[in-house]
Amino acid sequence: MAHPRSRRARVLALPLGLALTASLGFLPNAATAAPQDSAPAAAAPASGPLLSYVVNATPDHATVGAVKKAIAKAGGKVIVAHEQIGVIVVHSANPEFAETLRAVPGVQSAGASRTAPLKASGTTDVGKPQKLDRLPKSQLKAAAAAAKANGEEPLEPLQWDLPAIKADKAAKVNPGSRNVTVGIIDTGVDDTHPDLKANFSAKQSANCVGGVADTSKGAWRPWDPDEDYHGTHVAGTIAAARNGVGVAGVAPGVKISAIKVSEPKTAFFYAESVVCAFVFAADHGVEVTNNSYYVDPWMFNCKDDADQAAIIDAVGRAAKYAQGKGVLNVAAAGNSNLDLAAEKLTDTGSPNDSTPVERTVSPKTCWDVPTQLPGTVTVAATGVHKAKSYYSNFGLGQIDVAAPGGDSKQVPELPAKNGNILSTMPGGDWAYLAGTSMATPHVAGVAALLKSAHPKSSPQEIQWLLKQQADNPGCPTGEATCTGTKHVNSHYGYGIVNALNAVKS
Repeated sequence: MAHPRSRRARVLALPLGLALTASLGFLPNAATAAPQDSAPAAAAPASGPLLSYVVNATPDHATVGAVKKAIAKAGGKVIVAHEQIGVIVVHSANPEFAETLRAVPGVQSAGASRTAPLKASGTTDVGKPQKLDRLPKSQLKAAAAAAKANGEEPLEPLQWDLPAIKADKAAKVNPGSRNVTVGIIDTGVDDTHPDLKANFSAKQSANCVGGVADTSKGAWRPWDPDEDYHGTHVAGTIAAARNGVGVAGVAPGVKISAIKVSEPKTAFFYAESVVCAFVFAADHGVEVTNNSYYVDPWMFNCKDDADQAAIIDAVGRAAKYAQGKGVLNVAAAGNSNLDLAAEKLTDTGSPNDSTPVERTVSPKTCWDVPTQLPGTVTVAATGVHKAKSYYSNFGLGQIDVAAPGGDSKQVPELPAKNGNILSTMPGGDWAYLAGTSMATPHVAGVAALLKSAHPKSSPQEIQWLLKQQADNPGCPTGEATCTGTKHVNSHYGYGIVNALNAVKS
């Protein structure tokens, strides 16, 4: 499983002309903001690879100040200090940096956020994407005719996922409030897309790559629109506008923002960037975050490893801070068909930024971050027939709710005839993708509808409503991996989310 939850998903794009596209340009990406509160590195020689670290200290001004001095003495350079949660992002080439800092008074944990050395942007070439398949013109004509007859968006008849959670009916009752924003923590969003620009909130968007929020115009857009399409696809599922163009989102009346956290060229999602994203969302009035990724380089971060424990600590503090500010965090369960409630699992893909090694982990002590952090809504994927998608992770007590994520083995009737999820792509295009990455924005959209209907409700109350209103199909007959009851089980958690219930509650 790659870092964005559906990175290996098959992409099926629509012809630009037939899909009512507009080819739109991109502003240059601005450089990451200058380091803040930096102390001059000294003392320790640069005798190892330059790595990024998270140092987690007691969150008070005096302690953080003392720890900064210790960081400088150990050969570290402070990139940013999130004093409100005690997380300090540091660069250092001292191979003993983390071990040294763990002995400093006031430091609870410290560790490297990656296993590969830091690189400057643009040092690696990116290959061209594979040629995209195209839908038959007859299929598009059938969709357009159906849309016109039913008063839908032009491509809505191809979106089997909307009626699957009754989002089409919900939009007629309440499309969502402009006072609610879903922050998309991902690869960036093309806010110039004709289906997205009406609902995009630039003032709540940023580029958090490296750990420091850059809010300059366009900084939140994808590094490479041909490669970094993931966040734009997620955005359309949440809030593509009902404007007579393309597709419709689950909550077409709410706002969306982009908080970019993926590294250029590699698209890795490192801890320091994700910490920045949660803090930024919390401090900029975002009500829901969508997290369709896991924090690289470890698919599971084990608490008995000092570096991985520091990643859990740092991202956990940031996610908790966001929750305390009224943010509901929604995250993908993952695409490896793993039982997250099992005693042991085999991880063969970590660390994914250097040389992976096979290891046996326990999900009880080795967490998928941010998916398994306390308070996070964990989402499994389903297909057209409401069965768990063949790739989706599952687990009794681990999955909160489920939603359409697509499944090539579950095929809808005409005119769609494609079991994956259709949504927006950079450059004014639309395409199909599948993954728990695609399921998560359905839940984030329903959560935004609930927040619209209950503006004073806390994140915990919105999560309770999501679960209470979900429709649980129950375990399929003869499906051994599905355990639990009709009401709560390992495949669906509390059930498949229901958008119509959300707007009527």
